[in-house]
Amino acid sequence: MIRPVELSDAAAIADIYNYYIDETIITFECDCIDSNEIASRIAAVSDEGFPWIVYVDDESAELLGYAYAGKWRKRIAYRFVVESAIYLRKDCTGKGIGRKLYDELFRKLREKEIRSVIAGISLPNGASVAAHRAMGFRNVGVFEKVGFKFDRWIDVEFWQLDL
Repeated sequence: MIRPVELSDAAAIADIYNYYIDETIITFECDCIDSNEIASRIAAVSDEGFPWIVYVDDESAELLGYAYAGKWRKRIAYRFVVESAIYLRKDCTGKGIGRKLYDELFRKLREKEIRSVIAGISLPNGASVAAHRAMGFRNVGVFEKVGFKFDRWIDVEFWQLDL
């Protein structure tokens, strides 16, 4: 089931996200965060009027993933463009959960008259590239060597979806 995020989800979200901080280049954060920080981020996204949703398993009631969107840039001319983020529990990829989350997120963004969604993908990440392509995103460019994590420089590819 997909539902709006609740502050009580913060600990489960932190657990999901901290795996990506510790083990991958998917996020450029390097230090794990706690549920208080996640709660603060949830509040910030909500205060801006953007959606943050979670996927909860119907049988176990476990939170398996989440997606949200926020301002892409602060300038007023960018008000119809958002940046998306989506994270799944590491054992829940490839099961269609990401597609369901993105479908619902994009539906909510269309209601807000958002025109475009931007996704940044650190490279290499073939699974994320394939998932975004399958959702209709198109590659719009690469910023080379803009992140430094795990003692190496990382490129970020940007993808855009017109809603």
